[in-house]
Amino acid sequence: MASNFLRLRKPYYVESTIICSSSSDQKLVNLSFGIDETRNQTKKRQAKEHHGRRSCLDSCCWVTGYLCTTWWLLLFLYHCCLPFTVVHEVPELMPAARLKREGLTGIHPVVLVPGIVTGGLELWEGKPCADGLFRKRLWGGGGFTQLLKRPLCWLEHLSLHNETGLDPPGIRVRPVPGLFGADYSAPGYFVWDVLVKNLAKIGYEGKNLHMAAYDWRLSFQNTEVRDRALSRLKSKIELMYRANGNKKVVVVPHSMGVAYFLHFLKWVETPPPMGGGGGLGWCAEHIKAIVNIGPSFLGVPKAVSNILSAEGKDVAYFRAMAPGVLDSGTLGLRALEHVMRVSRTWDSVVSLMPKGGETIWGNMDWSPEDEHVCDFSKKRYFRLSPSDNNVNKSNAKQVFRVKDPVKYGRIISFGKAASVLHSSQLPTAVLKEILHMSASRNFTSSCGEAWTEYDEMSRESIQKIGAADKAYTATTLFDLLRFVAPKMMNRTEAHFSHGIADNLDDPKYNHYKFWSNPLEMKLPDAPNMEIYCSYGVGIPTERSYVYKLSPSNKCKRIPYQIDTSVDGEDRSCLKSGVYFADGDESVPVLSAGFMCAKGWKGRTRFNPSGINTYVREYQSKPLTSGIKSTAHVDIMGNIALIEDILRVAAGATGEEIGGNKIYSDILRMSERINLRL
Repeated sequence: MASNFLRLRKPYYVESTIICSSSSDQKLVNLSFGIDETRNQTKKRQAKEHHGRRSCLDSCCWVTGYLCTTWWLLLFLYHCCLPFTVVHEVPELMPAARLKREGLTGIHPVVLVPGIVTGGLELWEGKPCADGLFRKRLWGGGGFTQLLKRPLCWLEHLSLHNETGLDPPGIRVRPVPGLFGADYSAPGYFVWDVLVKNLAKIGYEGKNLHMAAYDWRLSFQNTEVRDRALSRLKSKIELMYRANGNKKVVVVPHSMGVAYFLHFLKWVETPPPMGGGGGLGWCAEHIKAIVNIGPSFLGVPKAVSNILSAEGKDVAYFRAMAPGVLDSGTLGLRALEHVMRVSRTWDSVVSLMPKGGETIWGNMDWSPEDEHVCDFSKKRYFRLSPSDNNVNKSNAKQVFRVKDPVKYGRIISFGKAASVLHSSQLPTAVLKEILHMSASRNFTSSCGEAWTEYDEMSRESIQKIGAADKAYTATTLFDLLRFVAPKMMNRTEAHFSHGIADNLDDPKYNHYKFWSNPLEMKLPDAPNMEIYCSYGVGIPTERSYVYKLSPSNKCKRIPYQIDTSVDGEDRSCLKSGVYFADGDESVPVLSAGFMCAKGWKGRTRFNPSGINTYVREYQSKPLTSGIKSTAHVDIMGNIALIEDILRVAAGATGEEIGGNKIYSDILRMSERINLRL
């Protein structure tokens, strides 16, 4: 006990000794301090000399790391933390508590289908560089931290085989099962968590709530080939249906999950071995409603820019702010080349390419969004009641007037002139030039090991494709991509199609490559089922791009990039090389709403049984976030959307929750599309 007491008293004893020390002792202390100070100065001098010997490369790497970390941190804080904080600091605004007090309880089982951002992936087998990561997240829920620790290893393990589209040798990455796999895409950044908590408040739990995890990198049919994901989803829906008193299931897909579940609807009816063998009445028996969140039914233009140059508006802005950082050969970084090399192994990216060609997306001189207003801060929205079927044309002209209509049909333009001049003033026969160059492709790279397929192209071919005054539409851009990314397109076009069916009764449309394209497949024979297109509006969304040749023509470089120096006039749709239209920041209104507004409305050849469809739009307001945000991912916490889902899960029909709720110009755009129904 005495020794313990002395140990506790030691600090006080030392302090009293110092205070009561003699002057000689004080001199010894000062001498000791002097020696220590000399030693410290010597260490500082040695550290300074060592610092001077550090290479320029080390300094540049640290600077680049700080820049990149700061950039992504700012993006994270802007897009993630604010919505999360708002939602969780105001629990009384969450709709489930109020609806529960009104007597609302869950009736129908709910199946959630994640998209790219919302679907977690974990490591089951890897290379030596991934030691310690067994069953750790590589994507979603904190998995992005691996990007900072070992970026090249992280990218290698997220890659698929460039020929099979399946696992590369020695690597197995699998979807994270259950609700835990998609609650958060990063620490503090909710995805499905808010909706799941609200569902739990009205009685949902494991027996009547399920997350349909799948590997979003694979083609949709390959999720069945490798993981039996479609079969497991079919079995789970059947089990939930029986375990909950034969109550039909409400399915809630998000983003790419919308196209994935569309594929499932056709797969489950199709006889084996290609399909699930459920028969023509399976959907009518098991599914009450499909509430699609942020649907990309007809694709997104940003998928084109990602394949062409691994860019979107955010990457293009960063390149403009810090020129040369992402493309630096001195640092050996070449981030975009690495990202392109990996993403071109993901078959799912091609599923997001624009569907319907020029009929849907417009040609060189026409697009459905003609006369679109780009001053989003002052745009006057109109709202239609459920009984409204058309837009008053005189009112539409007042709301949607603009001096110089944007030629959105030119999804890729090289040079600003190519994006605005009449087609008669632009070069012709672009398609023939591309096909001719494809025949004379140089497959012997002079750069050694090619980082991307661009290294297999001759400089002459690159110059011709990206020559000024060239423009590509939703039809001709496929020929462009077949030339610049032949391996990817050859592999993926066996799994996906992007056209419009002439005759849906043609037996060829029984093939799985057509099942995720709503313009090349029929909805199931389920007249009592309902389909909702639920998405945000009022946010500038990427629609087309102005490109230029990259300044450097050295080996291992992406030869094309968005021309961020190109801007339009005040309140123009063109900003930093990107033309914007209405949407939810990722998916244009045209892609999200057209099928519910027109393509499936009533009995059409795409919807022969007359399934009821509803457009449910959620309007963006300035400086909103969290519970009111309508951005593509943030909308998952939007209280209006959550209330709609809860009411449908509790048994309400589309008419009972208010029918169509439209703020955008989707009806007028739909009228302008000449599609045979």
